[in-house]
Amino acid sequence: MNWYSGSSKPTRKMTVQVDVQFVSTGAYTPSVNDISAWVNSALVVAQHTVGGEVLVRVVDAGEMQVLNSEFRQQDKPTNVLSFPAGEIAGMPGDAVLPLGDVVVCASIVNDEAQQQGKAPADHWAHMIVHGTLHLMGYDHEETMAAAEMEGLEIQALYDYGIANPYGESPRET
Repeated sequence: MNWYSGSSKPTRKMTVQVDVQFVSTGAYTPSVNDISAWVNSALVVAQHTVGGEVLVRVVDAGEMQVLNSEFRQQDKPTNVLSFPAGEIAGMPGDAVLPLGDVVVCASIVNDEAQQQGKAPADHWAHMIVHGTLHLMGYDHEETMAAAEMEGLEIQALYDYGIANPYGESPRET
């Protein structure tokens, strides 16, 4: 997907391949095009410029619980998990480098949207942007890091007309 200059998007083109696997769907599941756009939006606001590949896997609560238990030692499903690819030895110089995987639990994201009174598409966009930023090394463990990550999320979502997911007014342009 190519991004072109606009009011708040950087003035450069970027292409990131996004592969989507639907293992589970729910009352609402976004299109592949929407998921790809949200991934790319997160990468643009994070100023990622080298291209690459991201896998987004949409799963059910059972698969998410297994992953969350194995990788985070929390024996319960969660909304989104990210698995950065890291360095891969022996990759040819012209190979498309994987950035990592974002795993989203359809039922949890849809339930959260309903509980929080948000449009399902808006909450899905937030979870995809959030998970993609984790691939880029952003986290929310420390206050300053959380503020930086949230600012990028707000910016990426604002570009799609989505209100600040943290409840405050959208940023001014």
